[in-house]
Amino acid sequence: MNNKWIYQSPTNGEIEASKALAEQIGISPMLCHLLRKRGVSTPEEAKRFFRPSLNELHDPFLMKDMDKAVARLNEAMGRKERILVWGDYDVDGTTAVALVYKFLRQFYSNMDYYIPDRYNEGYGVTFKGVNYAIGTDVKLVIVLDCGIKAIEEIAYAKEHGIDFIICDHHVPDTELPIASAILNPKREDATYPYPHLSGCGVGFKFMQAFAKDNGIEFSQLIPLLDLVAVSVASDIVPIMGENRVLTYHGLRQINSNPSVGLKAIIDICGLSGKEITMNDIIFKIGPRINASGRVQNGKKAVDLLTERDFKRALEKSNQINQYNETRKDLDKAMTEEANNIVEGLEGLNDRRSIVIFNEQWHKGVIGIVASRLTEIYYRPAVVLTRTDNMATGSARSVSGFDVYKAIENCRDLLENFGGHTYAAGLSMKIEHVPEFTRRFEEYVAEHILPEQTRATINIDAELDFKDITSKFFNDLKRFNPFGPDNNKPIFRTRQVYDYGTSKVVGREQEHIKLELVDNKSNNVMNGIAFGQSSQARYIKTKRAFDICYTIEENTHKHGEVQLLIEDIKPFEEE
Repeated sequence: MNNKWIYQSPTNGEIEASKALAEQIGISPMLCHLLRKRGVSTPEEAKRFFRPSLNELHDPFLMKDMDKAVARLNEAMGRKERILVWGDYDVDGTTAVALVYKFLRQFYSNMDYYIPDRYNEGYGVTFKGVNYAIGTDVKLVIVLDCGIKAIEEIAYAKEHGIDFIICDHHVPDTELPIASAILNPKREDATYPYPHLSGCGVGFKFMQAFAKDNGIEFSQLIPLLDLVAVSVASDIVPIMGENRVLTYHGLRQINSNPSVGLKAIIDICGLSGKEITMNDIIFKIGPRINASGRVQNGKKAVDLLTERDFKRALEKSNQINQYNETRKDLDKAMTEEANNIVEGLEGLNDRRSIVIFNEQWHKGVIGIVASRLTEIYYRPAVVLTRTDNMATGSARSVSGFDVYKAIENCRDLLENFGGHTYAAGLSMKIEHVPEFTRRFEEYVAEHILPEQTRATINIDAELDFKDITSKFFNDLKRFNPFGPDNNKPIFRTRQVYDYGTSKVVGREQEHIKLELVDNKSNNVMNGIAFGQSSQARYIKTKRAFDICYTIEENTHKHGEVQLLIEDIKPFEEE
C-alpha cells in the first residue's frame, strides 16, 4: 500500500502532563496522551468522558424556537389536529421519523408518517407530499432531517393551512422557510451550545422538550436512544460532546433492550448474542435500513422501526435484507462502470476532482459510488444520473475538504443542493453539467491541499508489544464509542518480525494472518492484514518491518487481543 504515515511525537511538556494525569486516574500515560488530544485534561473531565451521564445533556429549550415548536405541537394535540411526521429516506431521516412517531403515539393517535419516494419525488419536502398532506387534512407537519431549504414548498403548504415544525441539521441558507418553528443548531442565529447533532438527535431534543413541558418523565425517552445511536453512527457526525452522551447510552440500549424493529435487524445481521459496536451499525445495521430508501421506499424502513410485533418485524427485516442484497449488486456493477469512465478521463492525473454523469445509473446507489471513488482516487467526487430532465447526484469528499462549499460556489448552475462538509446532494439542468464540471474542478484545485489528495494514515502513538497488556486493552475499550473527533487510535510498532508462522489466508488468498514479535519483548502478537497479501513475500524474508494498526478483540477467541493491521512498511532507521 502507498499510504503516507503521519506521526508527531509528543513534546516533553505533553509527556509530563500525560504522566501527571496518569498518576491521578490510574491508566497508562500513553492513553492519557490520547485523552489530552481529545481535550480531556483533568480527572473530572476523564470521568465524564469514560462515564457519560444523561444528566449532562443540554436543556433542549436552549435551542432557538424550541419554545415555539413545543407550543405549536401542544396546540395541535389540544385541537385534535392531524399531524404528519415527515423525514428523509436515509438512515438519519428514517430513524428520526421513527423516534418522533413512536414517542408521540403513546399520547396521541391522529397522526401518520411520510417518507418521500426517492424516484417519484426526490429529496426533502416536495409538492407531491404537501398535496398528500392537504388531501388527508393534515394541519401540522413535523419534518426531520430535511426542510431547511424548502422555502417554496412550505409557503405553498402555509397557503393551504398547514404549519411546519422543521427539525434539521443541514447548513441553512440566509433565507429560511416560513415555519412555526425551525430547530437547527447550525442556524446563523443559533443559541444552542452543541452544533453537531444528527437529524434524529434534533428530533430527540424536540421530544425531550415536549416531555419536559408536559411533565413526562425523562425515563420514557431512554428506550428511543437506540435510534439516536444508529443515526449518529450512520450519518458520520462527531462523537464528542452531547453526541457522545447520546451514543454511549444508545449503544447500551441496543445491547440491553433494543426496540422490536432493531432487534429484528440485529437477528438478520447475525449479531444476536454479540456486543453491538459502532462498526456493526456502520457496516451491517445502517446499510440495511438505508437499502429500503435506495432500492424501494424509505417508508418501509420506518414501518419496520415502528413495528410492535416481533414476528412481523422479522418478516419486514427479511424484506429489507433482500433490498440490501439488490443494493450490493447494483453498487458493484455501477462502481465498475464508474471506474472505467474515470480511468478514461482525459488528464486524470492532473485533475483534483471527479465529476461523472451516466443517464442510466440507479439513483439510489450513486452516493455509495461517489464514496467508492473518493476512496480509490482520493479526490472529491460527484456522481450524477438523470431524473426526468434533470441531472441529480451525490457528492462525497476527502478528509479535511469541504465539498459543500465547493458545490455552493456553483449554486448559480444548480436547481437545488444541500448537505454537509463531506456529503451533499445536488440537481441541475443537464446542459449545465459540463460547466459545473469545469467550475467544480476549478474551485477544488484552488482550495484543496496536496496532502488531502493522497492516502494518509494518522498515527496516534507508538507502542511496543510489551505495552499491550489486558489492562491497557480494557482501558482502551473505555474510549468507546469511536467515531469522528474520537477515532479509534492507530498505533505504530517499529522493527517487528514474523514469528515464523504467518500465512496467507482468504478465499482468494488476499489476506495475511500474522504472528509477530518485536525486538523489545518476547510477546507474540496475533494480527490480520486484510487485502495485503502482496506483503507476504517480504514478511517471510525475516527482515524487520514497521506496522500501524488498531487493537481489537478477537471475535473468535473471547478476551484475546489481535492487531488489525492498517499498513506494513520495511523498517528503516530514522
